[in-house]
Amino acid sequence: MDFEIEQRFSAPLETVEAALIDAKFLARLASLPKLGQPDLLDQQRNGDVVTQRVRYAFVGELSGAVRRVVDPKRLTWVEVSTIDLTRHATTFEIVPDNYGNMLKCHGSFQLRSGQDGCVRLADGVVQVHVPLVGRRVEAAIVSGLREHAEGEASVMTTWLSEPD
Repeated sequence: MDFEIEQRFSAPLETVEAALIDAKFLARLASLPKLGQPDLLDQQRNGDVVTQRVRYAFVGELSGAVRRVVDPKRLTWVEVSTIDLTRHATTFEIVPDNYGNMLKCHGSFQLRSGQDGCVRLADGVVQVHVPLVGRRVEAAIVSGLREHAEGEASVMTTWLSEPD
């Protein structure tokens, strides 16, 4: 299932981009529902390119149908991102710690300056390889990604309004 998500931020592009690779901001995302404490596993900078790996865990409720196929305690994954600070573009891949044969997800983000801050546009693909329920699970994942994006924008607003 293809998806597109738009986030709006009331801060300049460079400020938002810096926050997205700040370990303290990433830790603040733990305040969002359905995700556990993000764990920044690795971050490397090579000139204007940052590569980072962040582990997430799903801690929300799952339907009975999904729980028959997956153990909620094993729903952890690593988001591998490559951020080009010159182009303000990010590519990402979701790498499941478990159930890797069931889920594929990858895409890109593009930050663009706007009149009142900036916009982050995401597009990607989610594929769930589970007979009968795969499409419903894909739709649920995309819905969760949209919900997370809204929450992340809210956390960003709070983060940027706090004094250093």
